[in-house]
Amino acid sequence: MSEEAKNTRKAFGIRLRGFRLDAGFSGRGLSEVTGIHNTKISRIEHGHLDPNEAEIRSWMTACGVARHIPEMIAIRREVLQMWQEHREALKAGLKHVQGEGDLYERTRLVRIYEASRLPGILQCSGYVHALMDLVSEVHDLSGGEDAEEAAETRLRRQGLLTRPNGKNTFSIVLEGSALQLAIADETVMTRQFDFLAEVTRLPHVSFGVIPAGAPRRIWAGEGFYIFDDRLVRSEMWTVEYRTDRPHEIAEYVRIFELLRASAVYGAAVRRQIELARARVAEK
Repeated sequence: MSEEAKNTRKAFGIRLRGFRLDAGFSGRGLSEVTGIHNTKISRIEHGHLDPNEAEIRSWMTACGVARHIPEMIAIRREVLQMWQEHREALKAGLKHVQGEGDLYERTRLVRIYEASRLPGILQCSGYVHALMDLVSEVHDLSGGEDAEEAAETRLRRQGLLTRPNGKNTFSIVLEGSALQLAIADETVMTRQFDFLAEVTRLPHVSFGVIPAGAPRRIWAGEGFYIFDDRLVRSEMWTVEYRTDRPHEIAEYVRIFELLRASAVYGAAVRRQIELARARVAEK
């Protein structure tokens, strides 16, 4: 479990501890009333263990705050659901992981931030296939036909960029380092840079890059995607974080605006693309 996941669980435990203390119970006292072992109460409060729903009901009833039971159960379910183990998802195949085309189509504004690689919707064919090969290797998957189908699924989604329908708009911010991930040969990377330059001129796409060493409003972090104001998705090495909680989405929107304010656009972005092209050619 990642550090952020642990922190989320810990915050839930701290809130349960607050209910216990407000009711005047010691750990042993709550244990006697609820039947939950004292050691387990301690582990729950320190974020080392998740309570089940029956334990939450007993805990809240004993503390005289039964009115909060539905809220706390809903939070527990969301905490458990917001973290999706990549390896479990990948068991269904790379194509399955890519199957979010409908989500993109339903979203009027997709906000994208990436720090270390190009987002899928900006990847040309050769780049997609090279990246899928890497994903298969990192996660010890079979690759082959499954990777090929996953790549084709991603490329079909790109039509939302190249064939605008008047409904979907995109606001994209990349760190300068994302342009320099040379995962394919020079021929493929040349095509990739050509495509990026074309995207900077599309009227329904706002495409910004934060140059290395430029003054900025906020530090670089994990990439994330905001779908309108209803879903945030952030992918890390071994987990994918998702949330539809309004206050968390609002925080990601605020962070995105700070990143966007640090980026350059238009001709300045095309200069960053050409600098990346030159660096890749030197390697």
